[in-house]
Amino acid sequence: MNARHLTPLAAAMALALAACGASPDPIERQFGANPDLPEPSRGVLPNMTIAEPAEWGDRLPVVPEGFEVRAIATGLGIPRQTLVLPNGDILVAEGRGGNAPSLKPKDVIAGVIKAKGTTSVPSGDRLTLLRDADGDGDYELQTVFADNLDAPYGLALVDDTLYVANQDAVVTFDYRPGMTQAAGPPEELTRLPSQINHHWTKAMTASADGRFLYVGIGSNSNITERGMVAEQDRAVIWEIDAETGMHREYAGGLRNPTALAIQPGTGQLWAVVNERDEIGPDLVPDYLTSVQEGGFYGWPWAYWGQNVDDRVRPENPEKVAETIVPDYALGSHVAALGLDFSSPVMGPEFADGVFIGQHGSWNRADPVGYNVIFVPFSNGQPAGDPIEFAGGFREDDGPTYGRPVGVTVDPAGALIVADDLSNTIWRISRIGGPAVESPPDARLIPEPPDADPDPSDQYQGVEDND
Repeated sequence: MNARHLTPLAAAMALALAACGASPDPIERQFGANPDLPEPSRGVLPNMTIAEPAEWGDRLPVVPEGFEVRAIATGLGIPRQTLVLPNGDILVAEGRGGNAPSLKPKDVIAGVIKAKGTTSVPSGDRLTLLRDADGDGDYELQTVFADNLDAPYGLALVDDTLYVANQDAVVTFDYRPGMTQAAGPPEELTRLPSQINHHWTKAMTASADGRFLYVGIGSNSNITERGMVAEQDRAVIWEIDAETGMHREYAGGLRNPTALAIQPGTGQLWAVVNERDEIGPDLVPDYLTSVQEGGFYGWPWAYWGQNVDDRVRPENPEKVAETIVPDYALGSHVAALGLDFSSPVMGPEFADGVFIGQHGSWNRADPVGYNVIFVPFSNGQPAGDPIEFAGGFREDDGPTYGRPVGVTVDPAGALIVADDLSNTIWRISRIGGPAVESPPDARLIPEPPDADPDPSDQYQGVEDND
C-alpha cells in the first residue's frame, strides 16, 4: 500500500482496510490463452499502490532497439484516443467523463486514493488536430478542431464523415482532407446509454466497409452493486448503422470494452476488456478477444469462461453455460485502454499482431501495466508471449511519469500513444523510416478558400466542464 499524498485520515483508513485483504502468494503466468487463476480472495478493500505523478523532465519512454520516441504534443486536456487521418494529420480526443455516485464508504476512500494517480488538468472536452506539414516527425501545428464536446473518446472516419463517441451520444462532423477546424457544430447520430456512467468511456471503430459502427458500453458497476436495472444496455457492444443511427446489441457480457479494432483482411471485430475487481490482485485478468456476433462473455455471472462469480444474485446458470472464453489474457488489473492492429510499417518483428496501451493498476500491491505491449499474431490469432514495446512510464519505487491510453498505428511508420497523466502524445518510429513505402503524403492538400480561419488563430482554451 502506498499512502503518500493522502490526507492523514484517508491514509489511515486506507491502510487499515487494505490490511484486511492481504494478497495471496503471487502466481506465475497471467497472460495468454490459459492464464493461472487463483481462488477468489475478498477483503474490505483491496491492496492499493497508486501512481505518484512525476514530471518526465529529460526522460523518455523506453522503446525497443531500432526505434525512437518523441513527444509530438504536450499541454493537452486529458488525451484518450487518437485517429490518424488520410492526409497524415492526427486527431486527439480529450476529456474526462463519468458521474457515478459512490455507493459505500470504501468507494469514497478508493476514489480519493485513485484520484491521486491521475492528472489534475481540467477536462478538454474537445478534439485537437496535430499536423506535421513537412513529414519530419515534428508536429508544428496543434490546434482545436472541435470543442464543447462531452468527454469524447471513440473516433472513426468513414469517407467524408468523422464520427465521435461522446460519453452520451455518437455525433458526426463533415470532413475533408486538409481541414484544421470543424466547419460547424456536431450532428447527433444516436444517443448512447449515459445514466450514472460508472464506466463512461465509449470505445468505437467502424466496420471494414464503413457500413456499421461498433461502440463499447461498459457496466454501471463493478459487479451489479446498483442492481440489474442499472445495467440495461450495459456491458455490451452496440452495432450502429452509420447512416441511420439504428442500433442493436452485437455482443454482451463484456464488463468494460475500452478499445475496439477491426482486423485487417478479415473484418473481424476485436476488443480489449477491463474485468471485475475485489476478488484479489490476480483476479480477474483483463483480456484481448475477438468478438463473436451474438456472443456472451460472462459479466456479471462468470469470468474467464465458466468460472462463477458467487457475489452475483440471482444466479444464472444458463448464462454461465453460454459464456465464451476470451482469446488472450493480459493480466489482472493492467487496465488495457488502447488497441490497434499493426502492419509491416512497424518492421518485421512487429508486423503481425496488436499494440495495446495499458493504463496501469491501482488495486494491487505490486503494480502492473503502465506500458504499451505488443501481442504477436500468427494465422490471424494471438500467438506467443507479449512484448513490451514502450516502458519506463513508472519507476519501481513509485514515481509515475505517464499512463498510456490509446494507441494508433500511423501508415507513415509509427505508433502514436496517448498519455493521459502527462497529457502528452508520443510518436514511436523506426529509425531509418518505415519498412515499406508509405502512402503518398497528403498533408499539404490546399484548403478551399474561406473554408477555415488562419490555423494560428485557432488554438484556444475551453471551459472546464468537470
